[in-house]
Amino acid sequence: MLTAIVHIDVDVSLIPEAAQAIAAVDGVSEAFSVTGDHDVIAIVRVNAHEDLATVISDHIGKVKGVTGITTYLAFRTYSQEMLDEAFHIGLD
Repeated sequence: MLTAIVHIDVDVSLIPEAAQAIAAVDGVSEAFSVTGDHDVIAIVRVNAHEDLATVISDHIGKVKGVTGITTYLAFRTYSQEMLDEAFHIGLD
């Protein structure tokens, strides 16, 4: 599974609507309205590199109000939840 962290610039008057539309895109696991240099951050999880272009360019990039996108690809995922799940494999 490939994970991308997508920083999205949005027309300020459309942030709530754009964030909801982005969250509804297939492949987006989460979308956050945030403070800072960008307006929305989305977590995209897909199975193939080609799917990144579909989700990010073809769908997120075409959401009304989106004015810019910066995408970061994750090499590895580190989270307490994933570590906990790994330690519990086979204990049931």
